[in-house]
Amino acid sequence: MSRADTALRRSDRSISDAAAPAAEAWDALFAAAAHPHPHFSRHVLAAHEAAGLLPAGLQFVTVRRGERLVALLPCAPARDVSALGGRVMRPFLSPFVTATAPLIAEGPDRAAHAHELVATLEAASRGAAWRWPLLPTQEGAVPDLLAAMRARGWAVGVVAAFDRPVMDRRADHDAFLAGHPNRSRFKDLRRRARRLSEIGTVAFESASAGADLARLVAAFLDLERAGWKGRAGTALACRPETKALADALFADGAGPVTVRADALTLDGRPIAVSLALVGGGTATLLKTAYDEDLRSHAPGLLLEAEIVRACHATGFADRLDSATLDGSALESLYRDRTAIADIIALPPGSHALSLERRLRLARFEREARAAAKRALRRR
Repeated sequence: MSRADTALRRSDRSISDAAAPAAEAWDALFAAAAHPHPHFSRHVLAAHEAAGLLPAGLQFVTVRRGERLVALLPCAPARDVSALGGRVMRPFLSPFVTATAPLIAEGPDRAAHAHELVATLEAASRGAAWRWPLLPTQEGAVPDLLAAMRARGWAVGVVAAFDRPVMDRRADHDAFLAGHPNRSRFKDLRRRARRLSEIGTVAFESASAGADLARLVAAFLDLERAGWKGRAGTALACRPETKALADALFADGAGPVTVRADALTLDGRPIAVSLALVGGGTATLLKTAYDEDLRSHAPGLLLEAEIVRACHATGFADRLDSATLDGSALESLYRDRTAIADIIALPPGSHALSLERRLRLARFEREARAAAKRALRRR
C-alpha cells in the first residue's frame, strides 16, 4: 500500500515539526535514492533553517510505501515572470542550490514512485504551473518524472538548457588523462604550478572533520571576503544570515551527507579553498575561493586539478559535480557532462497562459538578464 501526501509548513518555517519527514526516514530515502544530490537532504534544509533562509510556504510533497519514504520534493510558491508576475510552484531553491531533482528511491518500482509523486504535485499546486530550474534531465529518476508528467497529460517545455561539467572517476588518474580532449589545459596548469613554486612551497591538503575542517572553512570565508565578492557585498561572510548558512552547511556532522574541504597552500597559507558536500557517491563542489593577488597563477584551477587527482587516488567519490552554470572554466578540465534544464510544466486543466507564452516570457527575461550582465562587464 502506498500513500502520497503534501505537508504544508507552518509560518515559523521550522523543519523540526510534524510537517517534515522524520529524520530517519529522510536520511534513509537519501541513502536509497536514484542518483541523489545533497540539496534536498535533511542536512541542507536544516542549514537553511538555522540561517533563517527557508522560504515562506515551504511544503514537503512525499510518497510513502507503508512506513517507508520513497519520494520527496520540498517546494514553495513563488512569483515568476512566466506567470506575468503571478504565482507558480517551484522546487526549493536558494542561491546555493544547484540541482532540483526530487529524491526518489531506486528499485523496480522507481517509475511507479515517480508517477505517484507527479499525481501529488498536481494536488500540491492545485493545478498551478510549475517553474523548475536546474533540473538534471538525464540523471536518476528524472526521466521517469518527466515521462510520468507527459503520461498524465502535463505540458512540458524547456526554457533553456546547458551541459554541466562533471567528472566520473576512471580506474586511475592516468586513465582520466588518456585521450583527454584538452591536454593543453594540463600543460598550461603545470607551467603555472612551476611559476607558483618559485614563490614558495606549494602543497595540497584536505579535511572532512574536526579542527582541520573548521580551519579550512574559515580560510575559505576569509579568501572570498577579500576578493571581488567581498567588495560587492555578496561573499558569504558579508551578511549574518549567509555566514550562518556557511557555518551550518559546512560543519562536521552525522548523516548520509558529509562535508569536504580541499585547499592549495603556499608556504602553509591557503591560497585556494574548495568546499564540497559528499553523498550518494558524488562530491558536489559548491564553493571555491582563491587569493586574487595570485590570479595569474590560476590557483583555483590548480586546486581543481588536484581534487581530480585526489579523487582518483583515494576514491572519496565516484563523481565530481562542478555545480556550475553555463560557461564554467571547468569545462576544459572535466571530461564528462550532465544535461541541466530550466523547464515549465503545466498540469492538465485550463490555464490563463499557454505553455508557449510562458516559455516566451521566461526566455525574454533570461535574455534580458544576460544582456544586462554583458553591458556591466563592458563598463
